[in-house]
Amino acid sequence: MSEPNLQGPRGEAPLVEPSPDGNPARAASPAVNLRLRQQEILAELGVVSLKRTSFEELLVHTVELVAQGLETQFCKLLEYRPDTERFLLRAGVGWEEGLIGTATVSAGRASPAGYALQTGKPVISNHLENEERFATPDLLKDHGVKRAINVIIQGEQSPFGVLEVDSRSEGEFSEQDIAFLQGAANILAMAIERQRYEQRLQEALDFQKTFVQEINHRVKNSLQLVASLFSLQATSSRDPALAQSLHEATSRVTAIARIHERLYRNAEIMTVDLAAYVRDICSDLSGLLHDCELEFEASVPVRISTDRAVRVALIVTELITNAAKHGYPKEPGRILVTLAPREPDSAIISVRDWGLGMTSDSTGGSSRGLGTKIIRALISQLGAPLTAQNHIPGTEFTVDVALEARTETQFQSP
Repeated sequence: MSEPNLQGPRGEAPLVEPSPDGNPARAASPAVNLRLRQQEILAELGVVSLKRTSFEELLVHTVELVAQGLETQFCKLLEYRPDTERFLLRAGVGWEEGLIGTATVSAGRASPAGYALQTGKPVISNHLENEERFATPDLLKDHGVKRAINVIIQGEQSPFGVLEVDSRSEGEFSEQDIAFLQGAANILAMAIERQRYEQRLQEALDFQKTFVQEINHRVKNSLQLVASLFSLQATSSRDPALAQSLHEATSRVTAIARIHERLYRNAEIMTVDLAAYVRDICSDLSGLLHDCELEFEASVPVRISTDRAVRVALIVTELITNAAKHGYPKEPGRILVTLAPREPDSAIISVRDWGLGMTSDSTGGSSRGLGTKIIRALISQLGAPLTAQNHIPGTEFTVDVALEARTETQFQSP
């Protein structure tokens, strides 16, 4: 048995008050030292049970310390299996190799461990060779065990099993030994219930996560179906204006579908990488812009709240569509979208073309088109300033957007 640690956290020797007669304090008896050691072990088990120790490590640590505390050769944790009405040797010290995890013992009242389980009462068998109350299990006979003590490991709803110590030596276990062993079993029971609770909680969180991902997956598929129907109708329409409107609607629906695709593919659902999101939007729009050359540039990822990301993507979609429609009404041209973080909690997004330049329609100054109304509503909702600048040639629109919501209003119909 290892000696108790009587040093302070820095290795200092303890400060001991001298006895009244000035003589050194008398050494405690071996029995007192053993009880002190048992208290230390219970304290250590309490600390271990609060740590994020794996379940198997916790069981092994418990049986090792309990064997030390009762100075025995054997200790075992018997897990009750209701389906077979037997105990499984789940953890232990001193037993032959290969028995842990495979050996079983009867859980009926005819065995000491079974009696402890069935009644909830501790059982001491100090003379197994003369025991008439119980049948000594073969496992104990095979290892020459002469005495044993069993206490129940009580769970919240049903017992987990029994904690047992066994010894080959002569002697007797006492009520003080029961108090120590039951204390260890109670600490272990609380740790087991805590781990069970954490496991149930984790399973619930995993289910919720899977459920949310499945919802986003289905929403994304439904939105893609709507976008496909719009695109099909646009292709079939003989009215150029209607076809153009349907293509624009397809872009808007696709932008929203993209966010749901990112949500179900990633563990993080509260924020998304705006750079990756807008890159995907630009890729989707490339085939709908009259062969315009659409480029996207971003130097680093930019995390933004999910709700704001959808609105930003819709704004970018409308600005790109306007650039293609008004900047290049007759022939395709180049459109560049850039994204850059701006300390500490905002980002700058710009949409630049090299087309005809700013008009009332492209700026939204006097236009009453749906795209302009959408931009105005989203800009107002996000509190994100939109600026427009004429270049020679072309126009550049810049949005300064906060990455987290400050004050947002609900989406209002344009």
